Amino acid sequence: MLKTSNMRFSTALREETRKKIENIGYADIVVGIPTYFSQNTIAHVIEQVAKGLDRYFNDKKALIFISDGGSTDDTREVAEAVDVSKYNVEKVVGIYRGIPGKGSALRAIFESAEFLKATAIATFDSDLRSITPEWVKNIIEPIYTGYDFVAPYYLRWKFDGTITNTIAYNMTRALYGKKIRQPIGGDFGFSRPLVKDYLDNEVWDTEVAKFGIDIWMTTNAIVDNYKICQARLGAKIHNEKDPTQLSDMYREVVGTIFKLMEQPKYESYWKKIKGSTDVEILGEFVGEEPEPFSIDINNLIEYFKIGYNNFAPVWKSILEEKDFKIIEKLYMTETAENFIMPVDTWVRIVYRYAAYFHKTPRQKFKVLNTMIPLYNAKVASLVNELKDMTVEEAEKYYDNQALRFEEMKDYLIKIWE
Repeated sequence: MLKTSNMRFSTALREETRKKIENIGYADIVVGIPTYFSQNTIAHVIEQVAKGLDRYFNDKKALIFISDGGSTDDTREVAEAVDVSKYNVEKVVGIYRGIPGKGSALRAIFESAEFLKATAIATFDSDLRSITPEWVKNIIEPIYTGYDFVAPYYLRWKFDGTITNTIAYNMTRALYGKKIRQPIGGDFGFSRPLVKDYLDNEVWDTEVAKFGIDIWMTTNAIVDNYKICQARLGAKIHNEKDPTQLSDMYREVVGTIFKLMEQPKYESYWKKIKGSTDVEILGEFVGEEPEPFSIDINNLIEYFKIGYNNFAPVWKSILEEKDFKIIEKLYMTETAENFIMPVDTWVRIVYRYAAYFHKTPRQKFKVLNTMIPLYNAKVASLVNELKDMTVEEAEKYYDNQALRFEEMKDYLIKIWE
């Protein structure tokens, strides 16, 4: 039987879900889909996952587990209504227990996989419009050839994934020395030993239980020396969000990156790393070209300028004088087309915030509130810098930016203490 306890969040599985999992008994593959207000997209994702499991892993017993955050739309009803009986798969829909957030949803999925003794575990976002059965193949297949952690490798529109492109990719590469292009991508594959390792960590009542989960999983897979690869998944087309609406996600992702940096296990690791190495990319490209969309630069600049009015003295105390002068100049910039933040300034801003977060004794995450307008300024700058570039040219820009994070790492080490 699955273990339960009187502690409030000792498990992310509710009683009813737990019984359904116990009735299944065992599974070779568990595919988890964390959901929250996903009624318009969840049926498509379940259908594609079921097709992928049936087409490529027909000899395996598989479970699709929809781990919902208590949606008050029809997400769970729609998920229940999807008929997977024609495929060789089981399906369970349940509401997880714990801190509201993606991390708690994944914890429930991992606990189910561990109980069912699954060999391969995968997770897919619930808002994917471009997922195909081949995504399932490309994410799960490497687990059966000896990999422990499979990160997604997408074709993305140049303005999609702004937290990845401004900070998560750069910091993963510079700190931990691995060129994992989508460390917070959302669509991952895992081996059973890695999932067990995740469950044994005491992180499920922290920011990791929210949007911090993806970067935490990626970082741990690197630091604990698991075998890692990337899987080609073609275009990621999903419900893109305006960067000004990503404040909570930014705080949780960046806060998790900074928090891990100061824990002894990770600190001793990243301080030793110099440069970075490629991470193998497996599988054929699938799907379609990324869909272009635009970002409202005026909205971003306005957010930044309100931030300047609120936080200028804080910025002056954290940033180098020459960088604060650039921020002042950006504040005075009247035409949106002239709004450009130099790459080196952004690198120093991120590194100085990491060091400041490290030195702040209490309420560290409040520090990140003052960083969010600067992130919006960086994204506004990207809109200008990349506007005439192709997706390939933009990718080259992001690669060079990540290289600057690597090259300036000594600066971070110098200011860290």
